[in-house]
Amino acid sequence: MAPLLQLHNLTKSFGAVRALRGVSFDLQPGEVHALLGENGAGKSTLIKVITGAHAPDDGTMEIEGHAVAHLSPARARSLGIACIYQQPALFPDLSVAENIGLRLEKSSPAHLVPWAERRERARTLLDRIGGEIDPTAEVRTLSMPEQQLVEIVCALGAGARIVIMDEPTASLTQKEQHLLFAVVRDLRAHGVGVIYISHRLEEIFALADRVTVLRDGQTVGTNRVDEIDETAMIRMMVGREVTLIHPPPQNAPGEGVLALAGVGCAASGVRGIDLEVRAGEVVGLAGLVGAGRTELAQTIFGLTPADAGEIKLSGQRVRIDSPRAAVEQGIAYVPEDRRRHGVILEMPIAANVTMAIHSRIFPGGWLRSAVERKLTLDFMRDLGVKAAGPEAPGGSLSGGNQQKIALARWLATKPRVLILDEPTQGVDIGAKSEIYKIIRQLAAEGLAVLMISSDLPEVLGMSDRILVMRGGTIVAEFPRGAEAHEVMAAALGQKQQEAA
Repeated sequence: MAPLLQLHNLTKSFGAVRALRGVSFDLQPGEVHALLGENGAGKSTLIKVITGAHAPDDGTMEIEGHAVAHLSPARARSLGIACIYQQPALFPDLSVAENIGLRLEKSSPAHLVPWAERRERARTLLDRIGGEIDPTAEVRTLSMPEQQLVEIVCALGAGARIVIMDEPTASLTQKEQHLLFAVVRDLRAHGVGVIYISHRLEEIFALADRVTVLRDGQTVGTNRVDEIDETAMIRMMVGREVTLIHPPPQNAPGEGVLALAGVGCAASGVRGIDLEVRAGEVVGLAGLVGAGRTELAQTIFGLTPADAGEIKLSGQRVRIDSPRAAVEQGIAYVPEDRRRHGVILEMPIAANVTMAIHSRIFPGGWLRSAVERKLTLDFMRDLGVKAAGPEAPGGSLSGGNQQKIALARWLATKPRVLILDEPTQGVDIGAKSEIYKIIRQLAAEGLAVLMISSDLPEVLGMSDRILVMRGGTIVAEFPRGAEAHEVMAAALGQKQQEAA
C-alpha cells in the first residue's frame, strides 16, 4: 500500500535563510507520526509546504503514490489534507454551526442556506468527538480549548485523510486531552494518517507509532516510538545533552511581598482567596483549565479589580483597580496568550521591550532611540534572546524567544512581584530549560514569583509551594516535593487538603 504522504529531499529558502535542507518524510495510512524539533527546526515551514501555503524550491511530494506539484491551500484541502493549528482560525462573530458550514459547504450566488441541516450536521460532528458545545453559540464565547475542538470537527467533516495537529493540547484540560486522544485513535482506526506535533514528549509516547526529528531544517532521523527513549529524542532534537531537571531554589524565601486575604471578584468568579508570596519564592498555582487561575492573576493585576478582601504589598494595604496601578505598585504580569497580549508581532523587539516604561525612558515624550536600543540589547543578552537585533519584528522570533521578550517587557518595570501565566506553553525543550533557569535566577535576586501552569511536572519541579485552585478558590496547599497524584486529586475535587 502506497504511503498517504511521501516527501523526498524537500528544500525551502527565504532569502539567505535555508528553512528546509533536504527533508524526507512519509506518512502511512492509519498511522500517528510525530514530528519533533526545537522552535526554528523547520516544522512550521514543512507544514506550510504540505498544506500548499509555500512551494518548495526543490524535492518532490507524493500523495497516495501520485506526484503533486504546484500545490495550493485549496487543492491541498481537496486532496484530503487538513491542519489544526494551535491558534484556531475561526470567525468569532459567527456561530459554531456557521463556522463549520463555511468550511464544508459549497457556495454559489443563488445558494440558500439550509440552517436546520447545518445545525444538525454540526451537532452530529460535535457528538462524534464528545464535545459538549452548543452549535448555535458564537465562537467568541468559546474557550480556546473549545475552539480547537471546533477545528477538529471541521477536519472530520471534510473527510480529511491527512490530518496535521500542531500543538493541539497546549491549552486543553485533562478531560479535553482525553477526548482528543480518543479522536486521534479513532482517526487512526479509520485509516487516517495523523502528523502530530507536540513539545510534550509524554504525548508522543502515548499516541505515536513513529517519530521523525528535525534539526536546523534537516531530518535527523525516524524511529519507531517503542524503539527510542526520551533521552535519545531530546539529544536528536537539540544536538547536545539537555537536562530537564528543574533547577532547585538557590536560597530560602525572605519576607512576605504579596499577601491576599479573602480576595474576590464577582465578575470573574474568584472568591475567598488567601495567599502569600515571599521574596525569593516561586509559588505554583495549579488546577484544571477553568479553575480560576488566570482570573485570579487578572484580579491581582487590576484587569478585573477585586471587590472583596484586601491586597497587601510588603505589609501595606493597596488598592489595585487598573493595570497602571499594579505596575506602579511593582506588580508585573506575563499573560498566557503571548500572541494576543504578550508580544506585538509587527513591532520591533525594542518597542515591545520598552512598551510599559515609556514615561521613564522617554521623559517629556522625547524619543531616545539609543537608550531604548541599549536597554533592549541588555535584556537580549541577559535572557539569551536569539534574534537579528533590536530592530527585528517580534513575529520573526521563535516561541521561546517571544516568551523571553514578553518577560523582558515586564522586568523592565523593575517589579517586586512577577506573575507568570503558562510561561513555557508551546516552547521547545531547550527553551523550557532556559526559561526555568531565568525564573530561578529572578527568584534568587529577590523577586516574588507566582507561576500558573497546566504542566504538572513543571509545577512540581519549579514550585517552592503549590496552591491548587478549583471553582474560583484555593482548595489545597502543598510543600515542595508533593506527589503528582495528590495535586491532581485536589484539582479534580476528589479530596480537600488542609493548608500546609
